[in-house]
Amino acid sequence: MNKILWEKLYEALTSVLPITAIVLLLSMTIAPMPVGTLALFLMGAALLILGMAFFSLGTDVSMIPMGDGIGAQLPQTKNLGAVILVTLLIGILITIAEPDLQVLAGQVPSIPNAVLIWTVAVGVGLFFVIAMLRTLFKISLSRLLILFYIVVFVLSAFVPNEFVSVAFDSGGVTTGPITVPFIMSLGIGLASIRGDRDAQDDSFGLVALCSIGPILAVLLLGIFFRGGDPGYTPVSVPTVESTRALAGKFVHALPDYIHEVCAALVPIILFCAVFQLVFRRFHKLQLQKIGIGFAYTFIGLALFLTGVSVGFMPAGHYLGQQLAKSQHPWILLPLGMLIGYFLVTAEPAVHVLNKQVETITNGGISQRAMMLSLSVGVSLSVGLAMVRVLTGLSIYYILIPGYTAALIMTFFVPRIFTGIAFDSGGVASGPMTTTFLLPFAMGACEALGGNVLTDAFGIVAMVAMTPLLTIQALGILYRRREQDGKAAVSSEGEVEEIIELEEDTHA
Repeated sequence: MNKILWEKLYEALTSVLPITAIVLLLSMTIAPMPVGTLALFLMGAALLILGMAFFSLGTDVSMIPMGDGIGAQLPQTKNLGAVILVTLLIGILITIAEPDLQVLAGQVPSIPNAVLIWTVAVGVGLFFVIAMLRTLFKISLSRLLILFYIVVFVLSAFVPNEFVSVAFDSGGVTTGPITVPFIMSLGIGLASIRGDRDAQDDSFGLVALCSIGPILAVLLLGIFFRGGDPGYTPVSVPTVESTRALAGKFVHALPDYIHEVCAALVPIILFCAVFQLVFRRFHKLQLQKIGIGFAYTFIGLALFLTGVSVGFMPAGHYLGQQLAKSQHPWILLPLGMLIGYFLVTAEPAVHVLNKQVETITNGGISQRAMMLSLSVGVSLSVGLAMVRVLTGLSIYYILIPGYTAALIMTFFVPRIFTGIAFDSGGVASGPMTTTFLLPFAMGACEALGGNVLTDAFGIVAMVAMTPLLTIQALGILYRRREQDGKAAVSSEGEVEEIIELEEDTHA
C-alpha cells in the first residue's frame, strides 16, 4: 500500500506542479500578488497534492469496487420498482454529498442553500434513474442527449438570464470527486451483467445524463422560485501578516471541511452498509479493504477541499482582477487558456475517468490521449469564458453552437466515444474549476465592471462543454486509424495472395 501511495503522490505532484509554477511566474511578473495571498496559495498546493494522493488511493479501493458491486447486483433483484427506487435514492444522496455543489450554493446566496441543493439533487436522482434504464434496456445515448438538450435550450428561453448561467454551472459541479467514481463504476457494473457486444459502449454515459438533470431542475426553479435575483457572494482576499496567521487560516478551516466531508460520506457509507447486509455481496477481506479505502477518501477529500478553498480561491480571484486591471486586459485570453490547459490535470475525478477508460478499452484509448484531449478542451473553454468576460457576449452564442456540434458529432464517432465524451464534460468541471477558474473569472469581471452573474458565471458550463468536442474529435481520429489499419491488413493479404499465385504459376 505504501508503494502505491508514493505513486499517487508522484502523480498528484506532476499534476499540480504546472499550475503552481504558472501562478508563481505571473505573481513575480505581470500580476504582483501580496506575499500572504501567495503563501496561502503555496500552502494550498501542498495540501492539494496530499489530498489528491489519498483521495485517488481511497477511490481505487473503496468507491470503485463498491459502485461496481452495487451496479452488478441491482438488476439481479428482478424487481424493477425496487431498482428504480434505490437508484433514485443513490442519486440524491451522492449529490447532496458533493462538495462542489456546496461551493456553488454558497456563492448564490439569494437562493437558500437547501433549496438549490435539494433541487439539484432531485434532478440528478431522476436522471440517474433514466441513465440506469438506458443501460439496462439498450436505449441510444445519442437520441436521449439530443432530446434532453433540445428541452434544456427551449426551457432556458423562459428563464431570467441570471438563472441560465447558474443552471448550466450546476450541471457541471454535481459530477465531482464523490459522484464520478461511484456513478462510473456503478455504470460499468450495470453493463457487465448484460454480456452483449454493446455492453462496453453503454458502460459510459451515466455521468453525461446525470449532468442534464440539475440544469433542467434549476431552470424550472428559475421559473417558479420567487426569491429575487440569484445574486452572488464576492470572493474576499484575506490578509496574512505572519506564518502563524497563515497556519491559522488552514487550521480554522479544516474542521469545517472535515464536517462537510463527514456529511458527504456518511450517507454513502450507511447505504453501502445496508446494501451489504441485504445482499452479502462482499466477503470479510474485501470489506476491510473498502473500509480502509473510505478512510483514505475521507482524509484526502478533507485536505483537498481545505487546500483549494483557503489557498486557491483567493489567489484565483486576485489574479483575475490584476490581469484585468493591467494595460492590456486582453492578456486574460492567452493566460486563461494556459491556466485551463494545466488546471484540469489537477482535477481528482479526471484521473479516475482516464484510468477507467484505459481499463475498459484494454489500452485502446490511453490515459495520455484522454488527458491531452481534456486539456485542449478546457483550454478552449477558458479562452471562450474570457471572451465573455471581456465583451459581455451572451452564453447562448457559445453553448448553442457548441452543443449542436457535439450532438451532430455523435453520429460520426464510435458509440463508446459519445459516452466517454459527455462523461468527460462533467468530470472536467470539478472543484478546481469552482474554486479557481470561477473566482478567476469573477475577479476579472468585477475589475472590468461587467455583470458577474451573466458574464463570469457560466465558465463551469463551458468547461463541461468543450471536452464533448475534443474527445469526440479523438474518436474520429481513432476510427480513421482503425480503418487505415484494416486497409493495411487487407492490402498485405492481397499482396500475399498475389505472391502465392505467382509462385504457383511459376511452379
